[in-house]
Amino acid sequence: MWSPADLIILVPMLGRSHRVEPLLASIQAATPGAGVLFMVTPEDVDVRDAVGHAGGRHLLVPWRPIGDYARKINEGIAHTTEPLIFTGADDIHFHPGWFEKACSQLDERAGVVGTWDMSNRRTKWDHSTHSLVTREYARLGTIDQPGRLLHEGYPHEYVDDELVGTAKHRKAYRHCRGAVVEHLHPMVGKAPTDELYDAQADRMAVGRVLFNERRKLWT
Repeated sequence: MWSPADLIILVPMLGRSHRVEPLLASIQAATPGAGVLFMVTPEDVDVRDAVGHAGGRHLLVPWRPIGDYARKINEGIAHTTEPLIFTGADDIHFHPGWFEKACSQLDERAGVVGTWDMSNRRTKWDHSTHSLVTREYARLGTIDQPGRLLHEGYPHEYVDDELVGTAKHRKAYRHCRGAVVEHLHPMVGKAPTDELYDAQADRMAVGRVLFNERRKLWT
């Protein structure tokens, strides 16, 4: 039987220090006892201060323009030991019961459980932007790089598509619409936009090309 003590929620950060306290409050309300680790760019002093003020833990990971999110998740996995991992973000809100419902989908084969983010319509059925992953599965890595869960060649978007696509190829993916981890994204009016959100279209144009090339590896 899984408990929140078995879980580490990994949160790559790049700015948005104002999101630290609301995120931690959401985690505490929905998943008390879960571990949380923020992956922070060393120069991002405001985020470091916000995490420290909130009593959180952080890991310093140097920023790079390509693959920053994926690399921070991979480094977070490498520096933790909990058997369950959640690929988080600063702009999410955990709903009560998400963890128990997601864990109900885990079995000897399933190592990635998708959640419903209430923003991306694909996450109602067969896709996940933020996922629960067993450490055993994470050790398998990407389709071509053992030990690194996420491919670090994407600017940001499509990392989740490759994770889900690879897990489906391995018959290790389960979807759990009842596990609600809400994405507070401007595209559905749940947050104001900022420089990172505004650059999404440009990132996606680059990421889409790479994804369409790499998907041949698992389809």
